[in-house]
Amino acid sequence: MSGRAARVLAAASAAGAVAGLLAACSLQVPGTRDTFRILAGSEIEDLEPLLADAGDEIGADIEVEYTGTLEGAERIASGAAEGEFQAAWFSSNRYLDLLPDSSARVGAADQVMASPVILGVRESVATDLGWDAAAPSWGEVAQAAAAGDLTFAMTNPAASNTGFSALIGVATALSGTGAALTESDVAAVSGDLADFFSGQTLTAGSSGWLSEAYVERQREPGREVDALVNYESVLLSLNAGGDLAEPLTLVYPSDGVVTADYPLTELSGGSEEGRERYDRLVDWLREPAQQRRIVESTNRRPAVPGVDQPPGIGDDVLVDLPFPNQLSVATGLVDAYLNEIRRPPQTVFVLDTSGSMGDDGRIEGLRGALGDLAGADTSTQGSFARFRNRETVTLIPFSSGPEQPELFRVPATGGDDVLGDISARADGLEAFGDTAIYDSLELAYEVAAQRLAEDPETYVSIVLMTDGENTAGRSLDDFRASYEALDDDVRAVPTFTVLFGDSNVEEMTAVADLTGGRVFDAREGDLSRAFQEIRGYQ
Repeated sequence: MSGRAARVLAAASAAGAVAGLLAACSLQVPGTRDTFRILAGSEIEDLEPLLADAGDEIGADIEVEYTGTLEGAERIASGAAEGEFQAAWFSSNRYLDLLPDSSARVGAADQVMASPVILGVRESVATDLGWDAAAPSWGEVAQAAAAGDLTFAMTNPAASNTGFSALIGVATALSGTGAALTESDVAAVSGDLADFFSGQTLTAGSSGWLSEAYVERQREPGREVDALVNYESVLLSLNAGGDLAEPLTLVYPSDGVVTADYPLTELSGGSEEGRERYDRLVDWLREPAQQRRIVESTNRRPAVPGVDQPPGIGDDVLVDLPFPNQLSVATGLVDAYLNEIRRPPQTVFVLDTSGSMGDDGRIEGLRGALGDLAGADTSTQGSFARFRNRETVTLIPFSSGPEQPELFRVPATGGDDVLGDISARADGLEAFGDTAIYDSLELAYEVAAQRLAEDPETYVSIVLMTDGENTAGRSLDDFRASYEALDDDVRAVPTFTVLFGDSNVEEMTAVADLTGGRVFDAREGDLSRAFQEIRGYQ
Protein backbone atom coordinates (compact mmCIF):
# COMPACT_ATOMS: atom_id res chain seq x y z
CA MET A 1 0.00 0.00 0.00
CA SER A 2 1.44 3.39 -0.93
CA GLY A 3 1.68 6.34 1.41
CA ARG A 4 -0.96 8.20 -0.62
CA ALA A 5 -3.39 5.30 -0.43
CA ALA A 6 -2.72 4.76 3.25
CA ARG A 7 -3.53 8.38 4.06
CA VAL A 8 -7.25 7.61 3.91
CA LEU A 9 -6.87 5.01 6.66
CA ALA A 10 -6.56 5.43 10.40
CA ALA A 11 -3.06 4.94 11.74
CA ALA A 12 -2.11 1.30 12.12
CA SER A 13 -1.51 -0.07 15.57
CA ALA A 14 1.81 -0.66 17.33
CA ALA A 15 4.17 -2.37 19.79
CA GLY A 16 6.66 -2.25 22.32
CA ALA A 17 7.63 -1.15 25.76
CA VAL A 18 10.96 0.27 25.81
CA ALA A 19 12.55 3.00 27.78
CA GLY A 20 15.84 4.05 26.10
CA LEU A 21 18.62 6.59 25.69
CA LEU A 22 17.87 9.35 23.10
CA ALA A 23 20.45 10.03 20.42
CA ALA A 24 20.05 12.34 17.46
CA CYS A 25 21.75 11.20 14.29
CA SER A 26 22.09 13.25 11.10
CA LEU A 27 22.20 10.95 8.12
CA GLN A 28 23.65 13.48 5.69
CA VAL A 29 25.80 16.54 6.04
CA PRO A 30 23.17 19.29 6.26
CA GLY A 31 23.32 21.72 3.36
CA THR A 32 20.82 24.23 2.21
CA ARG A 33 17.98 21.69 2.09
CA ASP A 34 15.18 21.32 4.61
CA THR A 35 15.26 18.57 7.24
CA PHE A 36 12.82 15.66 7.42
CA ARG A 37 12.89 14.38 11.00
CA ILE A 38 11.94 10.87 12.10
CA LEU A 39 11.39 9.67 15.68
CA ALA A 40 12.47 6.04 15.64
CA GLY A 41 13.38 2.94 17.58
CA SER A 42 17.05 1.96 17.64
CA GLU A 43 16.20 -1.14 15.59
CA ILE A 44 16.25 0.86 12.36
CA GLU A 45 19.76 2.15 12.96
CA ASP A 46 21.00 -0.39 10.42
CA LEU A 47 19.03 1.46 7.72
CA GLU A 48 21.01 4.69 7.98
CA PRO A 49 22.88 4.12 4.67
CA LEU A 50 19.56 3.56 2.93
CA LEU A 51 17.99 6.66 4.45
CA ALA A 52 21.01 8.74 3.52
CA ASP A 53 20.29 7.89 -0.12
CA ALA A 54 16.58 8.53 0.44
CA GLY A 55 17.31 12.17 1.24
CA ASP A 56 18.02 12.83 -2.43
CA GLU A 57 14.68 11.27 -3.34
CA ILE A 58 12.64 13.53 -1.09
CA GLY A 59 14.77 16.65 -1.45
CA ALA A 60 15.56 16.97 2.26
CA ASP A 61 18.21 15.85 4.75
CA ILE A 62 16.78 12.99 6.80
CA GLU A 63 17.52 13.17 10.51
CA VAL A 64 16.63 10.39 12.94
CA GLU A 65 16.27 10.70 16.71
CA TYR A 66 16.35 7.35 18.46
CA THR A 67 14.23 6.59 21.49
CA GLY A 68 12.62 3.69 23.27
CA THR A 69 9.33 2.59 21.72
CA LEU A 70 7.40 3.15 24.95
CA GLU A 71 8.78 6.63 25.46
CA GLY A 72 8.42 7.50 21.79
CA ALA A 73 4.81 6.34 21.69
CA GLU A 74 3.97 8.44 24.74
CA ARG A 75 5.65 11.50 23.24
CA ILE A 76 3.52 11.11 20.15
CA ALA A 77 0.24 10.44 21.98
CA SER A 78 0.77 13.42 24.29
CA GLY A 79 1.41 15.77 21.37
CA ALA A 80 4.99 16.47 22.46
CA ALA A 81 6.36 15.24 19.12
CA GLU A 82 3.98 17.32 17.01
CA GLY A 83 5.76 19.87 14.85
CA GLU A 84 9.19 18.48 15.80
CA PHE A 85 8.98 15.30 13.72
CA GLN A 86 7.36 14.54 10.41
CA ALA A 87 7.30 10.76 10.86
CA ALA A 88 7.81 7.94 13.34
CA TRP A 89 9.35 4.55 12.67
CA PHE A 90 9.10 1.85 15.31
CA SER A 91 9.12 -1.91 14.97
CA SER A 92 5.37 -1.80 15.47
CA ASN A 93 2.60 0.67 16.28
CA ARG A 94 0.49 -1.69 18.39
CA TYR A 95 1.41 -0.08 21.71
CA LEU A 96 0.94 3.42 20.31
CA ASP A 97 -2.54 2.48 19.12
CA LEU A 98 -3.57 1.61 22.69
CA LEU A 99 -2.69 5.04 24.07
CA PRO A 100 -5.48 7.63 24.49
CA ASP A 101 -5.50 10.41 21.86
CA SER A 102 -2.96 8.61 19.66
CA SER A 103 -5.31 8.44 16.65
CA ALA A 104 -5.40 12.24 16.47
CA ARG A 105 -1.60 12.42 16.37
CA VAL A 106 -0.86 10.15 13.41
CA GLY A 107 -1.83 9.90 9.77
CA ALA A 108 -0.85 7.24 7.26
CA ALA A 109 1.15 4.19 8.30
CA ASP A 110 2.91 2.04 5.69
CA GLN A 111 4.68 -1.26 6.30
CA VAL A 112 8.25 -1.28 5.00
CA MET A 113 9.57 -4.68 6.18
CA ALA A 114 8.85 -7.42 8.74
CA SER A 115 10.56 -9.77 11.20
CA PRO A 116 8.92 -12.20 13.64
CA VAL A 117 10.19 -12.62 17.20
CA ILE A 118 11.30 -16.26 17.55
CA LEU A 119 13.80 -18.54 19.28
CA GLY A 120 17.33 -19.22 18.12
CA VAL A 121 18.49 -22.42 19.85
CA ARG A 122 22.02 -23.80 19.88
CA GLU A 123 22.13 -26.54 17.27
CA SER A 124 23.13 -29.30 19.72
CA VAL A 125 20.42 -28.30 22.21
CA ALA A 126 17.74 -28.12 19.50
CA THR A 127 18.74 -31.62 18.36
CA ASP A 128 18.63 -33.01 21.91
CA LEU A 129 15.14 -31.55 22.39
CA GLY A 130 13.93 -32.72 18.99
CA TRP A 131 13.15 -29.19 17.88
CA ASP A 132 15.24 -29.52 14.74
CA ALA A 133 12.64 -31.99 13.44
CA ALA A 134 9.39 -30.58 14.84
CA ALA A 135 8.64 -27.13 16.20
CA PRO A 136 7.55 -27.08 19.86
CA SER A 137 4.66 -25.09 21.24
CA TRP A 138 5.40 -22.24 23.63
CA GLY A 139 4.07 -24.52 26.37
CA GLU A 140 6.68 -27.15 25.49
CA VAL A 141 9.36 -24.45 25.57
CA ALA A 142 8.15 -23.50 29.07
CA GLN A 143 8.30 -27.14 30.16
CA ALA A 144 11.88 -27.48 28.91
CA ALA A 145 12.87 -24.33 30.82
CA ALA A 146 11.17 -25.50 34.02
CA ALA A 147 12.91 -28.89 33.75
CA GLY A 148 16.30 -27.21 33.48
CA ASP A 149 16.78 -28.37 29.88
CA LEU A 150 16.78 -24.88 28.36
CA THR A 151 18.28 -21.55 29.32
CA PHE A 152 17.70 -18.46 27.24
CA ALA A 153 18.42 -14.77 26.81
CA MET A 154 15.61 -12.26 26.26
CA THR A 155 15.29 -8.50 26.54
CA ASN A 156 13.30 -6.89 29.33
CA PRO A 157 9.65 -6.47 28.19
CA ALA A 158 9.48 -3.12 29.99
CA ALA A 159 12.36 -1.78 27.93
CA SER A 160 12.55 -3.49 24.54
CA ASN A 161 10.09 -4.50 21.84
CA THR A 162 11.56 -7.97 21.37
CA GLY A 163 10.98 -8.86 25.02
CA PHE A 164 7.57 -7.19 25.02
CA SER A 165 6.51 -9.04 21.85
CA ALA A 166 7.79 -12.36 23.20
CA LEU A 167 5.96 -11.86 26.50
CA ILE A 168 2.73 -11.07 24.66
CA GLY A 169 3.21 -14.06 22.36
CA VAL A 170 4.04 -16.58 25.08
CA ALA A 171 1.19 -15.43 27.34
CA THR A 172 -1.32 -15.46 24.47
CA ALA A 173 -0.27 -18.92 23.34
CA LEU A 174 -0.34 -20.31 26.88
CA SER A 175 -3.84 -18.93 27.45
CA GLY A 176 -5.09 -21.27 24.69
CA THR A 177 -8.06 -19.04 23.87
CA GLY A 178 -7.03 -18.10 20.35
CA ALA A 179 -8.06 -14.54 21.17
CA ALA A 180 -6.41 -11.39 22.45
CA LEU A 181 -5.39 -11.55 26.10
CA THR A 182 -7.72 -10.32 28.81
CA GLU A 183 -6.89 -9.41 32.41
CA SER A 184 -8.25 -12.76 33.62
CA ASP A 185 -6.02 -14.56 31.08
CA VAL A 186 -2.95 -12.83 32.53
CA ALA A 187 -3.77 -14.12 36.00
CA ALA A 188 -4.51 -17.61 34.68
CA VAL A 189 -1.19 -18.08 32.85
CA SER A 190 1.11 -16.55 35.48
CA GLY A 191 2.23 -19.96 36.75
CA ASP A 192 3.10 -21.24 33.28
CA LEU A 193 4.87 -17.96 32.52
CA ALA A 194 6.93 -18.40 35.69
CA ASP A 195 7.97 -21.82 34.38
CA PHE A 196 9.02 -20.25 31.08
CA PHE A 197 11.01 -17.44 32.67
CA SER A 198 12.76 -19.76 35.10
CA GLY A 199 15.01 -20.48 32.13
CA GLN A 200 15.97 -16.85 31.51
CA THR A 201 19.56 -16.29 32.55
CA LEU A 202 20.45 -13.18 30.56
CA THR A 203 18.50 -9.96 30.05
CA ALA A 204 19.07 -6.55 28.47
CA GLY A 205 17.38 -3.33 27.50
CA SER A 206 18.09 -3.68 23.78
CA SER A 207 18.11 -6.57 21.32
CA GLY A 208 21.47 -5.49 19.88
CA TRP A 209 23.31 -5.51 23.21
CA LEU A 210 21.65 -8.80 24.14
CA SER A 211 22.95 -10.42 20.95
CA GLU A 212 26.49 -9.22 21.68
CA ALA A 213 26.30 -10.52 25.24
CA TYR A 214 24.96 -13.85 24.01
CA VAL A 215 27.89 -14.25 21.61
CA GLU A 216 30.36 -13.42 24.41
CA ARG A 217 28.77 -16.05 26.65
CA GLN A 218 29.13 -18.70 23.92
CA ARG A 219 32.88 -18.15 24.02
CA GLU A 220 33.11 -18.85 27.76
CA PRO A 221 32.79 -22.53 28.71
CA GLY A 222 30.31 -23.01 31.51
CA ARG A 223 28.54 -19.70 30.88
CA GLU A 224 26.87 -20.57 27.57
CA VAL A 225 23.18 -19.75 27.15
CA ASP A 226 21.16 -22.31 25.20
CA ALA A 227 18.85 -19.98 23.28
CA LEU A 228 18.22 -16.40 22.28
CA VAL A 229 14.78 -14.80 21.89
CA ASN A 230 15.13 -12.13 19.24
CA TYR A 231 14.04 -10.93 15.83
CA GLU A 232 14.40 -13.53 13.09
CA SER A 233 16.57 -11.02 11.22
CA VAL A 234 19.01 -10.76 14.14
CA LEU A 235 19.28 -14.54 14.45
CA LEU A 236 19.90 -14.92 10.71
CA SER A 237 22.59 -12.25 10.89
CA LEU A 238 24.28 -14.01 13.82
CA ASN A 239 24.39 -17.28 11.90
CA ALA A 240 25.84 -15.53 8.88
CA GLY A 241 28.32 -13.45 10.85
CA GLY A 242 30.74 -16.24 11.80
CA ASP A 243 31.10 -15.17 15.45
CA LEU A 244 29.01 -17.93 17.03
CA ALA A 245 30.76 -20.90 18.61
CA GLU A 246 27.74 -22.99 17.56
CA PRO A 247 25.08 -22.17 14.95
CA LEU A 248 21.52 -21.40 15.96
CA THR A 249 18.54 -23.47 14.89
CA LEU A 250 15.66 -21.10 14.18
CA VAL A 251 12.59 -22.30 16.07
CA TYR A 252 9.13 -20.98 15.19
CA PRO A 253 6.76 -22.13 17.97
CA SER A 254 3.83 -24.01 16.49
CA ASP A 255 1.15 -21.93 18.20
CA GLY A 256 2.35 -18.63 16.76
CA VAL A 257 4.54 -15.57 17.15
CA VAL A 258 4.29 -11.79 17.24
CA THR A 259 5.75 -10.11 14.17
CA ALA A 260 7.32 -6.67 13.96
CA ASP A 261 5.93 -4.95 10.84
CA TYR A 262 8.00 -1.73 10.94
CA PRO A 263 5.41 0.82 9.74
CA LEU A 264 6.72 4.22 8.70
CA THR A 265 4.10 6.50 10.22
CA GLU A 266 3.18 10.05 9.30
CA LEU A 267 2.72 12.42 12.23
CA SER A 268 0.05 15.08 12.29
CA GLY A 269 0.68 18.80 12.42
CA GLY A 270 3.07 18.90 9.47
CA SER A 271 3.02 20.95 6.30
CA GLU A 272 1.71 19.88 2.91
CA GLU A 273 5.31 19.69 1.72
CA GLY A 274 6.13 17.36 4.63
CA ARG A 275 3.22 15.09 3.71
CA GLU A 276 4.40 14.94 0.12
CA ARG A 277 7.89 14.02 1.29
CA TYR A 278 6.45 11.29 3.47
CA ASP A 279 4.61 9.87 0.43
CA ARG A 280 7.74 9.97 -1.72
CA LEU A 281 9.82 8.33 1.00
CA VAL A 282 7.33 5.49 1.49
CA ASP A 283 6.97 4.87 -2.24
CA TRP A 284 10.76 4.79 -2.65
CA LEU A 285 11.31 2.44 0.31
CA ARG A 286 8.70 0.03 -1.07
CA GLU A 287 10.24 -0.10 -4.54
CA PRO A 288 11.53 -3.62 -5.34
CA ALA A 289 15.12 -2.39 -5.60
CA GLN A 290 15.05 -0.85 -2.12
CA GLN A 291 13.18 -3.84 -0.70
CA ARG A 292 15.92 -6.15 -2.01
CA ARG A 293 18.48 -3.85 -0.45
CA ILE A 294 16.68 -4.07 2.91
CA VAL A 295 16.52 -7.87 2.70
CA GLU A 296 20.19 -8.19 1.78
CA SER A 297 21.51 -5.75 4.37
CA THR A 298 19.24 -6.54 7.34
CA ASN A 299 17.75 -10.04 6.77
CA ARG A 300 14.26 -8.65 7.34
CA ARG A 301 11.36 -9.88 5.23
CA PRO A 302 10.14 -7.67 2.37
CA ALA A 303 6.83 -5.84 2.59
CA VAL A 304 5.92 -6.19 -1.09
CA PRO A 305 5.35 -9.28 -3.24
CA GLY A 306 7.86 -10.40 -5.82
CA VAL A 307 10.94 -9.84 -3.66
CA ASP A 308 12.77 -12.92 -2.37
CA GLN A 309 12.79 -13.69 1.34
CA PRO A 310 16.10 -13.65 3.22
CA PRO A 311 18.12 -16.87 2.79
CA GLY A 312 17.74 -19.37 5.60
CA ILE A 313 13.98 -19.19 6.17
CA GLY A 314 11.29 -21.46 4.83
CA ASP A 315 8.07 -20.75 3.00
CA ASP A 316 5.79 -21.72 5.89
CA VAL A 317 3.05 -19.23 6.69
CA LEU A 318 3.52 -17.87 10.20
CA VAL A 319 0.68 -17.85 12.71
CA ASP A 320 0.53 -14.28 14.00
CA LEU A 321 -0.77 -14.10 17.56
CA PRO A 322 -3.24 -11.32 18.43
CA PHE A 323 -2.17 -8.30 20.44
CA PRO A 324 -4.14 -7.11 23.51
CA ASN A 325 -6.78 -4.54 22.62
CA GLN A 326 -6.70 -2.80 25.98
CA LEU A 327 -3.82 -0.76 27.42
CA SER A 328 -4.53 -2.07 30.93
CA VAL A 329 -3.97 -5.66 29.77
CA ALA A 330 -0.62 -4.88 28.10
CA THR A 331 0.73 -2.86 31.03
CA GLY A 332 -0.75 -5.32 33.53
CA LEU A 333 1.13 -8.17 31.87
CA VAL A 334 4.40 -6.23 32.07
CA ASP A 335 3.70 -5.43 35.74
CA ALA A 336 3.05 -9.12 36.44
CA TYR A 337 6.33 -10.04 34.75
CA LEU A 338 8.28 -7.51 36.81
CA ASN A 339 6.57 -8.18 40.15
CA GLU A 340 5.70 -11.88 40.13
CA ILE A 341 6.97 -13.90 37.19
CA ARG A 342 10.64 -13.23 36.41
CA ARG A 343 13.58 -14.24 38.53
CA PRO A 344 13.81 -11.59 41.27
CA PRO A 345 16.73 -9.19 40.70
CA GLN A 346 19.32 -8.05 43.21
CA THR A 347 20.98 -4.72 42.49
CA VAL A 348 24.01 -3.16 44.16
CA PHE A 349 24.36 0.61 43.70
CA VAL A 350 27.87 1.99 44.18
CA LEU A 351 27.31 5.74 44.46
CA ASP A 352 29.91 8.51 44.44
CA THR A 353 29.25 11.05 47.20
CA SER A 354 32.72 12.64 47.15
CA GLY A 355 33.22 16.38 47.54
CA SER A 356 32.90 17.12 43.82
CA MET A 357 29.33 15.81 43.94
CA GLY A 358 28.50 19.05 45.74
CA ASP A 359 29.13 20.98 42.49
CA ASP A 360 26.48 22.00 39.99
CA GLY A 361 23.62 20.28 41.77
CA ARG A 362 25.11 16.81 41.25
CA ILE A 363 24.20 15.40 44.67
CA GLU A 364 20.66 16.71 44.21
CA GLY A 365 20.54 14.88 40.87
CA LEU A 366 21.60 11.66 42.56
CA ARG A 367 18.99 12.05 45.28
CA GLY A 368 16.32 12.67 42.67
CA ALA A 369 17.37 9.73 40.48
CA LEU A 370 17.13 7.28 43.41
CA GLY A 371 13.87 8.87 44.49
CA ASP A 372 12.42 8.28 41.03
CA LEU A 373 13.37 4.58 41.21
CA ALA A 374 11.71 4.47 44.64
CA GLY A 375 8.41 5.61 43.10
CA ALA A 376 8.54 9.40 42.78
CA ASP A 377 8.25 9.18 38.97
CA THR A 378 4.66 8.06 38.34
CA SER A 379 4.78 8.11 34.52
CA THR A 380 4.37 4.79 32.69
CA GLN A 381 8.09 4.68 32.01
CA GLY A 382 8.89 5.64 35.60
CA SER A 383 6.49 3.02 36.92
CA PHE A 384 8.13 0.26 34.88
CA ALA A 385 11.60 1.38 36.03
CA ARG A 386 10.92 1.60 39.77
CA PHE A 387 12.19 -0.93 42.30
CA ARG A 388 9.93 -3.96 42.14
CA ASN A 389 8.35 -6.56 44.39
CA ARG A 390 10.80 -9.27 45.55
CA GLU A 391 13.78 -7.11 44.59
CA THR A 392 16.80 -6.64 46.83
CA VAL A 393 18.52 -3.25 46.64
CA THR A 394 21.90 -2.55 48.25
CA LEU A 395 23.27 0.99 48.50
CA ILE A 396 27.01 1.59 48.92
CA PRO A 397 27.70 5.33 49.03
CA PHE A 398 31.41 6.12 48.87
CA SER A 399 33.86 9.00 49.12
CA SER A 400 37.32 8.47 50.66
CA GLY A 401 36.18 4.88 51.19
CA PRO A 402 32.99 2.85 50.89
CA GLU A 403 30.32 3.16 53.56
CA GLN A 404 28.73 0.11 55.11
CA PRO A 405 26.38 -1.53 52.57
CA GLU A 406 22.70 -0.88 53.33
CA LEU A 407 20.28 -3.62 52.35
CA PHE A 408 16.64 -3.02 51.37
CA ARG A 409 14.36 -5.97 50.57
CA VAL A 410 11.14 -5.10 48.77
CA PRO A 411 8.53 -7.70 49.79
CA ALA A 412 6.25 -9.59 47.40
CA THR A 413 3.38 -7.31 48.41
CA GLY A 414 3.07 -4.00 50.21
CA GLY A 415 6.54 -2.64 49.60
CA ASP A 416 5.73 1.07 49.98
CA ASP A 417 7.45 1.32 53.37
CA VAL A 418 10.70 -0.11 51.97
CA LEU A 419 10.54 2.23 48.97
CA GLY A 420 10.05 5.08 51.42
CA ASP A 421 13.13 3.97 53.34
CA ILE A 422 15.20 3.99 50.12
CA SER A 423 13.92 7.45 49.26
CA ALA A 424 14.72 8.73 52.74
CA ARG A 425 18.24 7.32 52.55
CA ALA A 426 18.73 8.98 49.18
CA ASP A 427 17.61 12.31 50.60
CA GLY A 428 20.25 11.95 53.32
CA LEU A 429 23.22 11.60 50.95
CA GLU A 430 25.84 14.33 51.42
CA ALA A 431 28.90 15.27 49.35
CA PHE A 432 32.34 15.20 51.01
CA GLY A 433 35.78 13.58 50.83
CA ASP A 434 37.90 11.91 48.14
CA THR A 435 36.93 9.29 45.53
CA ALA A 436 37.75 5.62 46.26
CA ILE A 437 36.11 4.01 43.23
CA TYR A 438 37.83 0.63 43.19
CA ASP A 439 37.81 -0.03 46.93
CA SER A 440 34.05 0.48 46.71
CA LEU A 441 33.62 -1.67 43.62
CA GLU A 442 35.55 -4.53 45.23
CA LEU A 443 33.18 -4.32 48.19
CA ALA A 444 30.24 -4.45 45.77
CA TYR A 445 31.54 -7.74 44.36
CA GLU A 446 31.84 -9.11 47.88
CA VAL A 447 28.17 -8.22 48.39
CA ALA A 448 27.31 -9.81 45.04
CA ALA A 449 29.03 -13.03 46.10
CA GLN A 450 26.95 -13.06 49.30
CA ARG A 451 23.72 -12.53 47.35
CA LEU A 452 24.54 -15.37 44.95
CA ALA A 453 25.39 -17.67 47.83
CA GLU A 454 22.00 -16.91 49.37
CA ASP A 455 20.09 -17.40 46.12
CA PRO A 456 21.97 -18.75 43.07
CA GLU A 457 18.82 -18.38 40.94
CA THR A 458 18.64 -14.61 41.32
CA TYR A 459 19.93 -12.06 38.81
CA VAL A 460 22.61 -9.85 40.39
CA SER A 461 24.01 -6.67 38.83
CA ILE A 462 26.05 -3.68 39.96
CA VAL A 463 25.58 0.00 39.08
CA LEU A 464 28.65 2.20 39.49
CA MET A 465 28.08 5.96 39.32
CA THR A 466 30.97 8.38 39.71
CA ASP A 467 31.55 11.98 38.70
CA GLY A 468 35.35 11.99 38.70
CA GLU A 469 38.72 10.28 38.84
CA ASN A 470 39.79 7.68 41.36
CA THR A 471 41.79 9.57 44.03
CA ALA A 472 42.03 7.08 46.91
CA GLY A 473 42.63 3.40 47.54
CA ARG A 474 43.05 0.69 44.93
CA SER A 475 43.66 1.34 41.25
CA LEU A 476 41.88 -0.05 38.18
CA ASP A 477 44.71 -2.56 37.74
CA ASP A 478 44.28 -3.69 41.35
CA PHE A 479 40.56 -4.16 40.78
CA ARG A 480 41.17 -6.06 37.53
CA ALA A 481 43.44 -8.52 39.36
CA SER A 482 40.96 -9.11 42.18
CA TYR A 483 38.08 -9.46 39.71
CA GLU A 484 39.92 -12.09 37.67
CA ALA A 485 40.43 -14.12 40.86
CA LEU A 486 36.68 -14.31 41.61
CA ASP A 487 34.62 -17.46 41.14
CA ASP A 488 33.00 -17.81 37.73
CA ASP A 489 29.48 -17.11 38.97
CA VAL A 490 30.59 -13.87 40.66
CA ARG A 491 32.58 -12.73 37.62
CA ALA A 492 29.35 -13.16 35.65
CA VAL A 493 27.85 -10.24 37.57
CA PRO A 494 27.93 -7.21 35.22
CA THR A 495 28.77 -3.68 36.28
CA PHE A 496 26.86 -0.92 34.51
CA THR A 497 28.88 2.28 34.75
CA VAL A 498 27.31 5.73 34.67
CA LEU A 499 29.31 8.68 33.39
CA PHE A 500 28.45 11.80 35.36
CA GLY A 501 30.17 15.14 35.75
CA ASP A 502 33.87 14.63 35.07
CA SER A 503 33.97 10.81 34.96
CA ASN A 504 37.03 9.11 33.52
CA VAL A 505 35.46 7.73 30.34
CA GLU A 506 38.34 5.39 29.54
CA GLU A 507 38.35 3.73 32.96
CA MET A 508 34.56 3.44 33.21
CA THR A 509 34.46 1.86 29.77
CA ALA A 510 37.20 -0.57 30.83
CA VAL A 511 35.19 -1.61 33.91
CA ALA A 512 32.05 -2.20 31.85
CA ASP A 513 33.95 -4.18 29.21
CA LEU A 514 35.77 -6.26 31.81
CA THR A 515 32.61 -7.27 33.66
CA GLY A 516 30.23 -7.65 30.73
CA GLY A 517 28.31 -4.48 31.53
CA ARG A 518 27.61 -1.33 29.58
CA VAL A 519 28.36 2.40 29.85
CA PHE A 520 25.53 4.92 30.28
CA ASP A 521 26.19 8.60 29.73
CA ALA A 522 24.58 11.11 32.10
CA ARG A 523 27.16 13.87 31.68
CA GLU A 524 24.49 16.23 30.37
CA GLY A 525 22.95 16.02 33.82
CA ASP A 526 19.97 13.66 33.42
CA LEU A 527 21.01 10.99 35.91
CA SER A 528 17.43 9.82 36.40
CA ARG A 529 17.10 8.92 32.73
CA ALA A 530 20.35 6.92 32.84
CA PHE A 531 19.25 5.02 35.95
CA GLN A 532 15.90 4.24 34.35
CA GLU A 533 17.55 2.93 31.21
CA ILE A 534 19.83 0.67 33.26
CA ARG A 535 16.72 -0.88 34.80
CA GLY A 536 16.04 -2.53 31.45
CA TYR A 537 19.22 -4.56 31.97
CA GLN A 538 18.34 -5.80 35.46
